Amino acid sequence: MEILPPEGEAVRPSRIRYVRERTASAARAGVGFGSALAITISWSAHQSIIWAVIHGFFSWLYVLYYAVTR
Repeated sequence: MEILPPEGEAVRPSRIRYVRERTASAARAGVGFGSALAITISWSAHQSIIWAVIHGFFSWLYVLYYAVTR
């Protein structure tokens, strides 16, 4: 989703940089949260560090799989 200025105004480069930085930081936070959630679910289900690491690698895929199968 791109935020456009009012009609007739130019886009400020500082605004573009701000939107890109916000989007990038939100994406990084989402990946971290997905991995932490997958590791937590995996540990509670299997009590295995190896499975927790594997499921953390697949993060959101494992979270969706767990939600569908439980």
